[in-house]
Amino acid sequence: MTEKEIYIALCERHATIPIYSRPWWLDCVCGGSDRWDVMLVTEGDGITAAMPYYMPCKGIITMPPYTQTMGIWFNPEFAGAVYSKELHRKQIICDELIGRLPAHDYFLQNFHYSFTDWLPFYWRGFRQTTRYTCILPDISDTDRLWSDYLYKIRRQGILRARKKYHLEVRKDIPANHFMKLNEETYRRQGLKPYCDDVLKRLITTSVERGQGSLYGAYDDRDRLNGAVFIAHQKSCAYCIAGGSDYGLRHSGGHVLALWHAICDVSQSSASFNFCGSMMHGIADFFREFGALQTPYFVIERGKMDLLKRLRIKLSR
Repeated sequence: MTEKEIYIALCERHATIPIYSRPWWLDCVCGGSDRWDVMLVTEGDGITAAMPYYMPCKGIITMPPYTQTMGIWFNPEFAGAVYSKELHRKQIICDELIGRLPAHDYFLQNFHYSFTDWLPFYWRGFRQTTRYTCILPDISDTDRLWSDYLYKIRRQGILRARKKYHLEVRKDIPANHFMKLNEETYRRQGLKPYCDDVLKRLITTSVERGQGSLYGAYDDRDRLNGAVFIAHQKSCAYCIAGGSDYGLRHSGGHVLALWHAICDVSQSSASFNFCGSMMHGIADFFREFGALQTPYFVIERGKMDLLKRLRIKLSR
């Protein structure tokens, strides 16, 4: 068996592997199973670590669209009880994986927030930037979230959306309704929709697998005021994309759809990742849900010049 075939089987057994590093997700965002690969570290008959990577063109390892983090997954079954020994063990694994990376002019990966020691990369000439996401670490009790953590402004917004504007949230809304709203959100900012073909594949695939849902807030005139796309697994649910109708944004449709989604996925997922953002207004918006600011590493080596960006764009 190839390392990729072994990794695919591994993902079937381990719930701790994040959704962004799972084969079905990578097939969608990378544009096919031949556009990504994985390196494994073994100990005896077991796999101690895995590092999937996306290489859109020769010499460039980077992040695929709609994928917040990848990096190294350490198998918790091999975790040691002594901190210093465990730290050293993981550093050795990192060094081995760095040495096995395909030849490249440029490397960039966002590492999962559980990865906290990037020293092996620093020692090998990589650089690091800290970014932040927003996470609700425990969504099992939504009544507690509502009363203890959800800021007053959000509670008022949700209640106003229901009582004043009579919005109703529907699950599994038509994908074309969501895509239209998402595209309008980009266009009113003067931007081209971001990899909408990739987003369509993600929605279709995750819904078919029972790991994705579209939530939309409609008014009594059947207008879609706001919507969110949530992908989920047992360990965590992720807010992948969303938007609101600019002319109806005062109704709070996006907030209501997001809160309804959190309540719904709390039945099957342990935590909720808002997936960013570094933008001031968006970070404030997520914080008002009681989310915890959580750092993660962007590890990089080489330079991304205009020619490399063009090569990546053409490869997609």
